[in-house]
Amino acid sequence: MNCHELAKRIEQFQPSAPPKDVARLCLLLANTVDDVASLHDDNRLAEAWREISIRMQAAPDQHAAMTAELEALSQSDVAQLGQDQFWTLIRAIKVQSQVLQFYVGAPVAI
Repeated sequence: MNCHELAKRIEQFQPSAPPKDVARLCLLLANTVDDVASLHDDNRLAEAWREISIRMQAAPDQHAAMTAELEALSQSDVAQLGQDQFWTLIRAIKVQSQVLQFYVGAPVAI
């Protein structure tokens, strides 16, 4: 299965999806499975789709929470940073890493 065929399958599942979303879903679906040809199977495509949906819901929530923490941290005095603030920075790096790994196809532990 190539990207064009996968895009057609996605458009069957979501006929109103904009081209940008179809392209993004092609990438995410291709990165989810070991063999893209397995997505010819409706059950395998639906399973991969569910997995992506869960990840796509979790990532923005984590990112939004982390953004709020970083905004609060940016309001504090740099000279007064303590251990909690450093842990906030480390968590922010981890969340960013997870989001990037999600899009490049690396295993993600959410």
